[in-house]
Amino acid sequence: MKRRDFVKKIGLGGLATGGLLGAAPSHAAKRVNWKMVTTWPPNFPIFQDGVERFAKDVRAMSGGKMSIHTFAAGELIPAMQSFDAVSQGTVEMGHGAAYYWAGKIPAAQFFTAVPFGMNAQGMNAWLTSGGGLELWHEVYAPHGLIAFPMGNTGVQMGGWFRKKINALADLKGIKMRIPGLGGKVIAKAGVNPVLLAGGEIYTALERGTIDATEWVGPYHDMRLGLHRAAKYYYYPGWQEPGPTLELSINLKAWNELPRDLQLIVQTAAAASNAWMGAEFQARNIESLRSLRDDKKIEILPFPDDVLRGLRGFTQETLDELAEKDALFKKVYNAYRKFSAGNEDWNAISEVAYARTFTL
Repeated sequence: MKRRDFVKKIGLGGLATGGLLGAAPSHAAKRVNWKMVTTWPPNFPIFQDGVERFAKDVRAMSGGKMSIHTFAAGELIPAMQSFDAVSQGTVEMGHGAAYYWAGKIPAAQFFTAVPFGMNAQGMNAWLTSGGGLELWHEVYAPHGLIAFPMGNTGVQMGGWFRKKINALADLKGIKMRIPGLGGKVIAKAGVNPVLLAGGEIYTALERGTIDATEWVGPYHDMRLGLHRAAKYYYYPGWQEPGPTLELSINLKAWNELPRDLQLIVQTAAAASNAWMGAEFQARNIESLRSLRDDKKIEILPFPDDVLRGLRGFTQETLDELAEKDALFKKVYNAYRKFSAGNEDWNAISEVAYARTFTL
């Protein structure tokens, strides 16, 4: 009797297991293999590291059902061709910064950074809970893309200068490597903005081909050796207060992806977004200590009149661009509305708290 009951239980167990397997979704056994290109050089700290972590997380969370093969800039696609590669479906994913595509979509710049705009905390709030992500999707849809935030450097530094800046007039005539909206803004102060790839910056600054450059922050600036090419290191990074990095995905491929894998991709992107921001903070803390110990370097705040002047030029620049492009104006209005509320709250939260350290 006991043996018969035991065999019966085994039989039922086998039937139950077979029934569950037979009822699984049709895509359960299907393996998804995607390619992902980036705008970053191979082994680029934090930026490319975050991409590699993302791919590993997706594979682990999907139980191997989805694999993402990552390629740094130049390994499969040149850095600045990644947008087109993802848009056209040559590859399924890309990682970079939306303001790189300003020539194609001027409004895309709002999804990276705006001079004197929101910091990382504000950008995350706008994109996650303030309607910014929906606008981003609307802007990218005509190009066959969908995007999600995946990384943020936090407030950057204002840059390295070969001469001291005592007033707004001191900016006139200098050549500075500075991209995006920041370049357009500072040009109104008489600066000649120059576009240079990261690998070219140190040599140009050291030889005096350019007079100043902004890059990222203490950690990456030191790795590039900029502290050996210029003496004056200015803050704050008015031009990029909270640059968001993007995960771009071919829209057709995304829509064909099973819902469970879509959620895994979004969750892994959010995890990398948090990790990259934290890693920048931690590494910059360490590197700032080293820079402060270097007696040849002066770490200085921009004079008040410089920041006031650049803020006024920022308003002029944004208004001019909004007059020329309806989509830019739509995103600008939404960004400005959220940013105003964000500043109002920050005034009695983050800013007020920061002031307690100077009491």
